[in-house]
Order: sequence, then C-alpha cells, then structure tokens
Amino acid sequence: MNNLQLPEKDMEKEIAQLEDFIKSDIDARELKRAIAVRMALSGNIYHEISKILGVSKFFSGYWKKQFKTKGIAGIKLGHKGSKGYLTARQNTEVIEWLKNKEYWNLDELVTYLAQEFGVMYKSKQSYYELFDRAKISWKKTQKANPKFDKELVKKKTEEINDILFKNKAGIESGEIIVLFLDECHLLHDDLTGYVWGQSKIRIEVPITNEKDRQTYFGALNYQSKKFHIQSHPSGDGESTVKFIKYLQNKYKDRKIILIWEGASYHKYGEFRDFLLELNGEKEPENWSITCILFAPNAPQQNPVEDIWLQAKNFLRKYWYLCRSFNIVKFLFEFFTNEHKFDFPKIRQYTYTEKIIED
Repeated sequence: MNNLQLPEKDMEKEIAQLEDFIKSDIDARELKRAIAVRMALSGNIYHEISKILGVSKFFSGYWKKQFKTKGIAGIKLGHKGSKGYLTARQNTEVIEWLKNKEYWNLDELVTYLAQEFGVMYKSKQSYYELFDRAKISWKKTQKANPKFDKELVKKKTEEINDILFKNKAGIESGEIIVLFLDECHLLHDDLTGYVWGQSKIRIEVPITNEKDRQTYFGALNYQSKKFHIQSHPSGDGESTVKFIKYLQNKYKDRKIILIWEGASYHKYGEFRDFLLELNGEKEPENWSITCILFAPNAPQQNPVEDIWLQAKNFLRKYWYLCRSFNIVKFLFEFFTNEHKFDFPKIRQYTYTEKIIED
C-alpha cells in the first residue's frame, strides 16, 4: 500500500475528528484550517479550496500536513506564554475599543486580547464581563405558538413510538429505513441577529441582498443518525417528489418510513399522486413508503429543526467569513450534509421499550 494512502477506516476516523472539531466552539482561524483540511481529505483540489475559503494554495497543504503529523492539536491556535489578566490601563483601552465598534463578536475579542496584550482567558465569563463593562448585551427573542397542544404532541409521540415498535424487526434488520424529514429556507438575512451590541443602539449587519434564499430538504436517518440534504428551487410538491426519489435511490430495495410535518404539499398534489402510484394496491405493511405526520403547530417535535438551528447558529457565529451568499450556502451544506447528529430529542422516539397496559 502507498504510504500516502490511508485505509478507508482511518480516513473516516480523521474526517470524523475534524467534523467534531468544526462543530465545537472554536476560533474563526481554526475553523478555516479545519474546513480546508476536511475538504482536502475529501478530494478537493487546493485551487478549489483557495477560491471558496479565500486562502492561499499553500494554506491548505500546510495545515493538512500539520493535521497528518499532530492531529487536531496541529491545527489549533497556540497561545503559549500568554498572560492571564489585563492591567487597569489595558482594561480601559479594551473597553474603549469595544465601545467604538459597530458590531461585536466573541472570537474577535479573544483574538484582539491575544494579539494586542498577550492575554488569553481560560473562561468565557471573563470575556463576557468585558462586554458587560462596555454596556454591551446579548439578546435573543423567544417565540411561542398559541395553537400548540401539549397533550396532542404527547399523544403523537406515543403513536410514532408504537409504529416504530411494530416495525422493530424490520428496522433492526435494515429492511426498513426511518427518516425524519423537513425543509429549510436559508436566507442571506439569517446571518443577522446574533451579535453583541450596545444595549441602547441598534446593530446593523450589512447584507448585500437579503432576498437571496435557498430551499433545502433534509432527512435524518433514525438508525445511523446520518443527515442527507438536497437543494431545490422551492418547497413544493414537485421538489418533495424529487427529494423522496433521491432518498429511494440512496436506500435501494428498502422500505422507508417518513416522519414529517403536515404541509399541504406533503398530503396533496404531486406527492399524493406519486405515493398512490408507488404503493398502488399493496397492503399498508407492504408499502414502499409510509408517511407519519407530527402533531400540528409543533415544529419542535421534529429533530431536524434542531439541525437547521445548529447550522444557522454556526453561520451566525462565523458570519464575517461569509463574503457572499455562495459562501453562506457552502458553509451550510458543509456543516450538515452527510454528517451525523445525535441529541436528546431523537431519543424520545424509540422502539426498544414497550409498556403493555392491562
């Protein structure tokens, strides 16, 4: 075997390490390094990486070599010998620097303190205290749907679990694939709303065209936790059918259980015709595709919503790297497509335990 060519399992392990690192709370410079190495390992040529990330061709090769030699530690920032505090004069200087900025970012503050004063705090709380002294606050609105029915959500969760339990043998054998599905309308304007700002001043983040948008369909595999996405012009019946066919091709010769929300184009029109033609006169247990709806007005019941949120928060954190909407889409797809996601909301759906009542 060529010494430069790793076995497939080793390559998958390296890529998994990079993906976990990318999703963690890291500096923007570390993010660029990790993404460049991830792309290089996936077969992208240095010229492509350079064009997408706005880095030199040397950049990708250098950090790939560092990663191969030292692992994740090789692409982390090194802050050896940094001080653990600011002097009174430096503290005042930092506060004035913060007050004179139009917008704020935690990573930028971390970099500023390290470069200008050689200070690197171990706890984020120390940075938050600097924001507080500069009268800069972090605010996020909360939304609630008055039509949300807690009891109906509970009942629907039990219904889904009952269906999973009845199909336990097929799910465990791999003959049945369970997918949570949802659509996301990514807007250029999604970059806004998550920055530090002075309490009494409105913060404006420049967006070239806030109407730029891209619709994505996403499906989370219940068994493997792998997430599949595909872009489409809009969320409608035609796009839904194309995405389902994409999933059928990915899981050939296997039955699929789709669990999603009750949008009209999930139940009528092109998709309904497609489903009738596909399942035909078969009995329900022999259907190629079975559709289960979540409770109405309860998007939080769908674990895919959490993945969209993670992806958008990822973009908001590194918004200043997004020089165009093409970069926004690239980073969104990079964070989500074919990656594994596992969090508590998924585990509320289970076929492993069944309570039998007398």
